[in-house]
This record gives sequence, C-alpha cells and structure tokens, in this order.
Amino acid sequence: MARKRKEEEHENHERWLVSYADFITLLFAFFVVMYAVSSVNEGKYRVLSDSISSAFRNIPGSSVGAMVEVNPNAPMPVTIPLKKAQVTNIKTDSNRERNKELLRSKAKEITEALAPLVQSGQVRITEGALGITVEINASVLFDSGEARLQLPAVRALTAVGQILATTDFPITVEGHTDNAPISTLLFPSNWELSGARAASVVRLFIETGVDPRRLTATGYAEQRPVADNATLEGRQRNRRVAITMESRTPDTPVEVAIPE
Repeated sequence: MARKRKEEEHENHERWLVSYADFITLLFAFFVVMYAVSSVNEGKYRVLSDSISSAFRNIPGSSVGAMVEVNPNAPMPVTIPLKKAQVTNIKTDSNRERNKELLRSKAKEITEALAPLVQSGQVRITEGALGITVEINASVLFDSGEARLQLPAVRALTAVGQILATTDFPITVEGHTDNAPISTLLFPSNWELSGARAASVVRLFIETGVDPRRLTATGYAEQRPVADNATLEGRQRNRRVAITMESRTPDTPVEVAIPE
C-alpha cells in the first residue's frame, strides 16, 4: 500500500508543453486576425467610394457590387487642378466699341469744320491703331521757318479745339518738317522748329478749353517723313502737324522688381 501511494504522488514534468502549445495557437490566431484586418479589398473599397461620391454629388457612377479590376502595380492617380476659363470682359469690349464710335463721330465733326481744307487736300483725317489722326499741312498754319500761327489757322484750329474739348481722349500734337536745314537764333535746327510748332497748337487748344492734362506736344523734325524729300511735293507733304485723338486707355504703371 505504501509503494502504490508513492507512484501516485510522482510529478509530471512535461505538463508545460500543453500550456506552450495553447500559447502558440493563440499567438498564431492573433496574427491571422491582424493580417485579415490589415488586408483591404481595394476593388470593393473603390466601388464603395464611387457609390458614396455619386450619391453626394449626384454624379452617375458605377453600380454598387460591380466587379472592378485593380492593378496593384499601377501608379496612384494624381489630381490636377484645372484653371478657370478666362471670361472675356464684355464690359471692356463694349467700352472700346463705344470709344471708337465716339472718335468717328468727332472725326466727322472735324471734317465738317475743316471741309474746305479737306477738299483741297491740305487736311487729311485717318483712323489707325492709336485712334483718329488729323494731319494738317504746315503751309496752312505757319509761314516758312516760323512757329507763330497765321490768323486763318487760328480760326480753323479754334473750331477743332472746341470739338476736342468735349471729349476725354488723350491728344498728341506732333510737329514734322522736311529735310531742309534751318539755323536761326530761335530755331538752330528742325528739332526746335517742329517742337515749337506743336507747342503753338497745344497752347491754342488750351485757350479753347481743352484740358492741358490730356495734351502732349512733341517734335520729330525730319525723322518721320511720309513722302520723298527729293521732290517739291514730297517736302511740302512732310511739313505738317499731326493731331491724334488716342483711343487707348493709359495703363496703370507697375513697378518692376529688380532681382538682387
């Protein structure tokens, strides 16, 4: 009886293997669950995302549950912001057209005021990119080598100035000569003569009510001929005063940043 009791009390040293096996089994199950959670079906995810976007944006999309083939090696799509289409400034275009019509109406008034000179070819009225230009032969305005306006010229230019005073366009008065040299006390060269003639016309316009801030006087001497100076007719054509009503709107100056 004593021997049998001793065998029953014998301790089992391999019992830890059961606990170890249970631990390994639980650890394996844990990693399986973690892997299953981390692996997302990309196809189903994109179908779900498309369906949600369609529902909120009211954009037709693919049907829920449709099979989507996904290439895992394909690059991810990149969203490129689209620039807004430039819309034509209708108001600016209408202003330009209105300015053109106003310029043409003023040109018509000037043509009527200078009708005898226009018919004789002493005055030419043209329309260009800058606006309307009234070109007057210098022989109608000045004596040879002089910058003082003749009395008939004063009456004609006064009528022109009264028409220009009713507009807001910038006005440029240009003096031009032929290539015949001049050397006097007042006018050492054609530069001084052409500039003085333009200034005489500008002063008369100011006296008739044209805003001085709209006026510019400049002289080009013989540097911008419109005819051949080799002929008498060409030289007479080049001696002129050009009055331009500019249709363009002055730009707002912007300071240029100079890199250091």
